Amino acid sequence: MEKTQSVTNLDISPEAERKSRMVRYLIAMSIRVVCIIGGVFVEGWLMWVCFAGAIFLPYFAVIIANAAGNTSGRSAKTVVAPTLKIEAAAFEVAKREKS
Repeated sequence: MEKTQSVTNLDISPEAERKSRMVRYLIAMSIRVVCIIGGVFVEGWLMWVCFAGAIFLPYFAVIIANAAGNTSGRSAKTVVAPTLKIEAAAFEVAKREKS
């Protein structure tokens, strides 16, 4: 029989994982707002860097916020179900009992 799964091996709850993704996305979008405002007030190459950040940051924000992986640092545990084996004779017995 396989070892039962303990509560300490479980991953974080969906609500906590969703909150974590939302916080990462909020931080990235806050940086985007700073880039937009900074791009308006600076000149030269720094202006172009700010606008490039404002344009490309949403793509990277989604990638970072939805990054696959275990945020708790633990590796995911796999649960193995036992294999059910039924002998052919069992069907014959069940057929006779049903009749």
